[in-house]
Amino acid sequence: GLSAQTEKKIFAAKNRPADNPLILHIPDTNWLYRYAESVPESALKLAERFWPGSLTMIMPKNNIVPDETSGGLTTVAFRMPDNKYTLKLIELCGFPLAAPSANLSGFPSPTEARHVYNDLNGKISLILDGGRCSCGLESTVITFTEKGVKILRPGGVTPEMLCEFCEVEIDKAVTDGLEDNGKALSPGMKYEHYSPKAAVYMIECWDNSRFIEFVNNNYDENTLVLTNAAGKIRAKTIPYGSTDEREAAELFSALRQADELGAEKIFVKA
Repeated sequence: GLSAQTEKKIFAAKNRPADNPLILHIPDTNWLYRYAESVPESALKLAERFWPGSLTMIMPKNNIVPDETSGGLTTVAFRMPDNKYTLKLIELCGFPLAAPSANLSGFPSPTEARHVYNDLNGKISLILDGGRCSCGLESTVITFTEKGVKILRPGGVTPEMLCEFCEVEIDKAVTDGLEDNGKALSPGMKYEHYSPKAAVYMIECWDNSRFIEFVNNNYDENTLVLTNAAGKIRAKTIPYGSTDEREAAELFSALRQADELGAEKIFVKA
């Protein structure tokens, strides 16, 4: 919403740093004109293609939007969620919902209501169950440049998908991390996030046989493996995703399942 006091409660419930901006969730593209100081023409084209969906767009905010929402920045992030219950809720409220992912800061994002319950039971008064997330990854966050867009946080909408509409660059903070004392323009840029309790190892190899060989030579009783190539793996496995799309949709859920099973190490084929 647009209440600074309410938004402070969001940060408190999640143990979230106050300089980590929130995202305004809206039910209609026309709402951009209520809360953004200016709306790029390219934003409307991208909204037509990717909203509702996993794309968050950053624009200059107007004075209606509290600084608490934007982490003290002059810009604010907008997204239209791809869930009919959430969209209806925002319409009934009559104002945008300023919201992060419904998890404790640093933990994997929730992809179903029970994940929210596990993290935030007792910290929030209501959980609205809209079913499992269709994407399963965080949204892609972009800002606008003179030539096109810059990706500040990778997510469900890939650079290849965006390239069909405009020139795309990837912010250095995505690959190199945010510079010391740098301001986070987007959620997910500054602080450790989406991490399970276990240590996660991405194993780079071209085929399943080499992956299986590595796992069998390096696992212990506290290791869990996220894979569909479980046939000859001697470690405990969690099957997830038979395609790139399904892997993306099921990744956070699988990481949470590994935590629930007490894993100390997680192996994933890169």
